[in-house]
Amino acid sequence: MQQTRRLTEGAILSAVFVVMLLLSVFVPFLSAVLIWFLPLPFIIFVIRHDWKSGLIMAVVSLLLSSFIALIGLPFALLAAIGGVTTGELIRRKKEALMVLAGSSIAYIAVLVLLYAGSILLFDIDPLASMQDVMRQSTQQAESMLESFGQETSENMVVWQDMIDQIVKMGPLLIVFTGIAFALITQLIAQAILRRLQIKAEAFPPLRDWNFPRSLLWYYLVISIIYWIGVEEGTAMDIVTWNLFPLLEVAMALQGFTVVFHYCYIKSVPKAIPVILMIFGIVSPFVLLLARILGIIDLGFQLKKRLKSDTK
Repeated sequence: MQQTRRLTEGAILSAVFVVMLLLSVFVPFLSAVLIWFLPLPFIIFVIRHDWKSGLIMAVVSLLLSSFIALIGLPFALLAAIGGVTTGELIRRKKEALMVLAGSSIAYIAVLVLLYAGSILLFDIDPLASMQDVMRQSTQQAESMLESFGQETSENMVVWQDMIDQIVKMGPLLIVFTGIAFALITQLIAQAILRRLQIKAEAFPPLRDWNFPRSLLWYYLVISIIYWIGVEEGTAMDIVTWNLFPLLEVAMALQGFTVVFHYCYIKSVPKAIPVILMIFGIVSPFVLLLARILGIIDLGFQLKKRLKSDTK
């Protein structure tokens, strides 16, 4: 009975996954929404059973996807591996941040595999293709501005420089994409699992988040190398270009945890730190202040000092 129930449930969830995949591939306006729900069938099945059963379901789903919609196979592979990893970590009752870290690694690994496969099998570099599309769009925008008698602005020059660096910053883009995909799908999974009465550890409040203190030393070393500069095109240049923005985001996020912690102990409405964080995404000055707070917090444990001052 247990085996029959497992096979039935696996078949139903596989069918649900394939239907969602077909809709996301052939109905463009649904793809922006359904892509985040694709890992859910694997997450639910693995939580109810185990990762071995999840792998069997993943293989079956991938075979069905390849027969029905070959173009959707990369999305299927991403959802299957990420979903099985996330489901197994939740089944083992790991903390939400640990689940996020593990699933992020899984998504990043699949993205690297897909990127390498695209180059080796089809001789297509996705980043270079994206770079060409962006350059064509920029040229069209410049031609349109010239037709209206306007000169190219400095922002357009900065934009062109950023396009030139896309291939160099490929690892950074893959890492950010993997983490974003893991975070969004985990938040969606937690909401749906609650409705299914399946327990999953929720994320701790942002005020309680803390990066390892060693991250501060990495940030300082990479910052020095970044500002001093190294020979362009070398391995150190590529590492610096990819690590520096990632560490800056980590420092800014650590700084926002200080803001949320301070607002919490001072009973400031929750909307205030949320608004500041949203504003910080578009304001370089606010982001700079957040990074400074993050550096101080990691270096001098600012949040603990704030806590002791309120006793």
